[in-house]
Amino acid sequence: MRHVLAAVTVIAAAVSACASAPAVPDADPEGAVTVKPVAWGPCTDIKRPQGATPAQEDTTVRCGKVTVPLDYSKPNGDTIDLALIKLSATHPNKRIGSLVFNFGGPGASGVDTLDQAAKAFGVLRTRYDLISFDPRGVQRSAGVRCGTDAEMETYAALNTLPINAETRAKGKAANQQFAQHCERDAGKVLPYVGTANAARDMDRIRAAVGDPKLNYFGMSYGTQLGAVYATEYPENVGRMVLDAPLDPTVDFEQRALAQTRGFQQAYESFLRWCVKEGCALGANAKAADDNIEKLLHQLAAKSLPVNGRQLTQGLASTAIAAALYSDLTWPFLETALAHAVNGKGGGLMYLADTYTGRNPDGTYSTQLSSFPAITCVDSTERPDEALLRRTEATALKISPMFGSEGPGGLCRFWPAGGSDQARHVDATGSKPIVVVGGKGDPATPYQWAPRLTAQLKTATLVTYEGEGHGAYTSGNKCVTGVVNAYLLNGKVPVKGTTCAAA
Repeated sequence: MRHVLAAVTVIAAAVSACASAPAVPDADPEGAVTVKPVAWGPCTDIKRPQGATPAQEDTTVRCGKVTVPLDYSKPNGDTIDLALIKLSATHPNKRIGSLVFNFGGPGASGVDTLDQAAKAFGVLRTRYDLISFDPRGVQRSAGVRCGTDAEMETYAALNTLPINAETRAKGKAANQQFAQHCERDAGKVLPYVGTANAARDMDRIRAAVGDPKLNYFGMSYGTQLGAVYATEYPENVGRMVLDAPLDPTVDFEQRALAQTRGFQQAYESFLRWCVKEGCALGANAKAADDNIEKLLHQLAAKSLPVNGRQLTQGLASTAIAAALYSDLTWPFLETALAHAVNGKGGGLMYLADTYTGRNPDGTYSTQLSSFPAITCVDSTERPDEALLRRTEATALKISPMFGSEGPGGLCRFWPAGGSDQARHVDATGSKPIVVVGGKGDPATPYQWAPRLTAQLKTATLVTYEGEGHGAYTSGNKCVTGVVNAYLLNGKVPVKGTTCAAA
């Protein structure tokens, strides 16, 4: 696994938008600007699993756009359109306002994800219009693409085993070529897709939907975006929840090691669960682990045909990581691995495709491209070979399965420069912010939660003791109760609030 995507599963799509309306003022540090209200229209191009669109099934789901500068230092220069989606409040007479979501990544499509995940936020929808968007550089919002679908397929399938000089050389060449494809296909927008600009975009969205304050729910990378927004616009913060938080101060090496440790712990929890449930992979955790490791090395030597494609070791490792984000997918992972041991790789291929953003028709969303595009411009780090090898060696001691050189291996070749602006947050002056951290979170390890809470100055930490990436969507009644009480009634949780695993 070359890097860990802190993302949710999305299905690629496009969104339609309608004509604009009269302008309203928007306070912006770059000077006097106007933002036009969103002209909401039917969502005609979102791909739902059964093939229908929201326009056919649910007229309360609406889509639109907000136009923003590509380069905020040139407000009268080139612009890009941000794609938005809105699910109207179900009790409009009790409506508080809008609640804006970012589901993570960086690189996840908020438009697709909110459409799919609406039921999980049904209680919040009673009093909020639920709104999300594709951030700049993602999918419909000037989405970054790094190669053709065939080139993306090759990159995603790259093997990382066995760990030797030949495999490292192939990985280095693939990263270098990927970066060249990004410059070729998206060079114009690459310097401008960072989180600081995305935070400015969110304030335009706030103004365009007519809200005096931004009510916000950020997950995973969305916590960093929210933290940067609260730093830049503390006076505009309404009710803000940051679930599965990142610590923006960590460097590439620290991030790689922390996430390696997190995924290894989640993998070991999966093995224990599997054995307890009567594991098809082995009679005990060691036997199951040995069989999985054997499968991966077999796939590295010879890939497994799956409906005209090849399940490689790289894709199988990606599939395992994808399923570790939530314990709800552990049963599927067990079945998929057991089938692969018996020569049937369809389940693992499906999991890998959800992680990389590959659609059933062979096209790719921008998910795999947007992640490094945003990650690399959000840091000035460009690690050298010695640092990458040190990171890899330490990570492999933590986990032979998930250890890697981290995101620095690709960022070292990135064609756009980076900035550290989004790594420094301080929300002094904002209203109270709620941070929720999970002790069993593989992608955003728990230690990042108290760190972000302290950096923000105005935040309160809620601890969830269960498994999975993201506490609210785990379904834990304690977590949802605490978060709902805050977002719906303004009740800030007591310091030290802890929710036990179900």
